[in-house]
Amino acid sequence: MKFRVVLAAATCLALPLAAHAQPVVGPYVNLMGGTSIQYPIREDASIGPVTGITGKILFRPSYVGLGGIGYGIGDGFRVELDGDYIHNTAVKADLDNIGSTKVSGRADKYGALANVLYDIPLGLPIYPYVGGGVGYEFVNAKYIIPAGPAESSGSKGSFAFDAILGVAYPIAAVPGLSIVAQGTFLDLTESYKYKLSVTGGFPPGSPTPGTLKLDDSSFLLTGGLRYALFPAPAPAPAPTPAPVAAPTQPPARTYLVFFDWDKYNLTARATQIIAEAASDSKSAATTTLDVSGYTDTSGTPVYNQGLSERRAKAVAAQLVADGVPESEIAIHAYGETHLLVPTGPGVREPQNRRVEIVLQ
Repeated sequence: MKFRVVLAAATCLALPLAAHAQPVVGPYVNLMGGTSIQYPIREDASIGPVTGITGKILFRPSYVGLGGIGYGIGDGFRVELDGDYIHNTAVKADLDNIGSTKVSGRADKYGALANVLYDIPLGLPIYPYVGGGVGYEFVNAKYIIPAGPAESSGSKGSFAFDAILGVAYPIAAVPGLSIVAQGTFLDLTESYKYKLSVTGGFPPGSPTPGTLKLDDSSFLLTGGLRYALFPAPAPAPAPTPAPVAAPTQPPARTYLVFFDWDKYNLTARATQIIAEAASDSKSAATTTLDVSGYTDTSGTPVYNQGLSERRAKAVAAQLVADGVPESEIAIHAYGETHLLVPTGPGVREPQNRRVEIVLQ
């Protein structure tokens, strides 16, 4: 098995091992351009009865354009459909048992691949990502060997796969916009044959026509922009500080109720704390109980907003069960904002999974 196939398979298998978070949720588009580095193409030619004319065609770095549409499905995963146009310029042929000869011409590829990608949160301003996929590529090529003189041309299609390693840098001033840089290994799974025409005899005395069989793989180094069409909403504003109590008034009292990861059901300790808050609210002549729900930074911002609201409602319901009038309870949900313990994205921090009860 080719080493590049093993490398691509290992990259794809490593996707589930990455951490759980991503900067992209929902639909997005991207556009990139850059350099195409075509690996030397191994050839196997025949001219009439002469077979086994082997060697390789060499290319100089050329250019590539990529465009795609995708969707962030949550928990770090994205699916993406990419289209490409790749231009490669041939410069030389190294023929076994014959030697090197100048070659002019090009090999243009265009096609589409469906990819699965995974964003890796590291608590940094950048988001690395890995991925891979499959698709179909067309090759339109023409090679001219002046020493022959010989000419080969044609258009062929082949199934293809790619392996991707990239990094994205979100632009804070433009929500949803990121600068991206990406390396892509692209391999066509099928060898393809072109018609070969020798006009002057190459090698001398050989009849025409013949065939030229080629393999094809390349490395693409690209950069550009990605734009999320519906970026996550900005964090909710910080809660309004409680007014300063008059000297004759007791200060506000706060109670913290903590939750298990991705849960909003009450533990035995949580129920005990809520009962204490309910009892104190009656003896302290409390007029309002602010019940505010929060989450840690694991999961997506939209999901965390809903989870914080469910936690706040669960605590409020228990307060009512403990005798607090529902009209005295004000419920707030702040999602993954206002962290009690500052962390980066994608971190499961127990002290951030909480509901705060403030007696006013």
